[in-house]
Amino acid sequence: MSSSAPGTPGAVDRAFQTALYATTDAALDSGASLLAADTSADAELERRGREFVATAWRRGWQPADVVRIVRRELDDVHVRLASELIRAQAADDRPRGRRWTAQLEELAAAAPGTTPGTDRFSHATAVLELYRLLLRLPALEPLEEPVRQSGSDSRMFTRIRALLAKAEATGFPEEAEALTAKAQELMARHSVDEALLAARAPAPDAPGACRIGVEPPYEQAKAVLLDAVADANHCRAVWNEPLCFSTVVGFEADLEAVELLYTSLLVQATSAMTKAEAAQRAGGRKRTKTFRQSFLAAYAHRIGMRLASAAEVEVSDDLLPVLASREVAVTSTTDRLFPQTVTTRLRGVSDAAGWTEGAEAADRARVESRPRLP
Repeated sequence: MSSSAPGTPGAVDRAFQTALYATTDAALDSGASLLAADTSADAELERRGREFVATAWRRGWQPADVVRIVRRELDDVHVRLASELIRAQAADDRPRGRRWTAQLEELAAAAPGTTPGTDRFSHATAVLELYRLLLRLPALEPLEEPVRQSGSDSRMFTRIRALLAKAEATGFPEEAEALTAKAQELMARHSVDEALLAARAPAPDAPGACRIGVEPPYEQAKAVLLDAVADANHCRAVWNEPLCFSTVVGFEADLEAVELLYTSLLVQATSAMTKAEAAQRAGGRKRTKTFRQSFLAAYAHRIGMRLASAAEVEVSDDLLPVLASREVAVTSTTDRLFPQTVTTRLRGVSDAAGWTEGAEAADRARVESRPRLP
């Protein structure tokens, strides 16, 4: 009678057959015990993990997507393990786009200096729990990263980031409003510059897409806010509620504008909500959840109105066909990626004080009129 030697793929296979495709804690403990008892299985176990990560990429996932769902479904130890696997797999991966590279760099920057010590059984248990999650990830829409046209993007978005950072940091609503308005003005101007470049020297530029996390709590209101920002910047947003993200479709400069402005407005909204809530609680109110839900819903609604108004600008006749063709391209790409979508209505908006405070906060953070286009 023959048997597989310790450390061979068969040793890991036995643990996987015991625990990976089962759902009980007893099966998990048995599989972890097999792995913990065989130190020579570690390399093969890690190699299998890199394979699971590569499979996730083929199913449309990206590094930030995987880390987001691991953080939501499991614990910090699993997030660390997933980050380590993703970084290890990158050495064998094909070249990816700028956003993919940025996600890997963010993982590297967030990596702990030293790995916390743990016993072999606990480590094996965490690994199997992570692999269970990776195995059941559903297929996502594959995203193609758009091509940049302009070499001035870096300098332009450095200025925009600086303006938004100041808007988030200031304690004066009027200053935040002016800084945010200036940032949106630069975004609008840059978007028009990209369209003019396309008209004068057509390049192999096509819409792409990116995913932006829309995390609970109050994710519906956050998704509405992101949708408003996307619409104002010539993009389309499709919310995936179960997986806590929205996919934004658009041209590269517009996608980056949406990421920057949404993040900044969310920071400003959270800061304003915290101050308004503190004032409400000082007056004896305790309905924190309903106040916050209504506050963010009103904020998103009012910001949407403001941005829609700011988007109504006059353009020259020669630029109209270019802008129209880009809008058609974005819509076509969105329809191809998401042939079936449904409309979702906000729920749980019932606090009048929260709605009023949120609307007033949106007024203070509003993005005013865009520049008149040439």
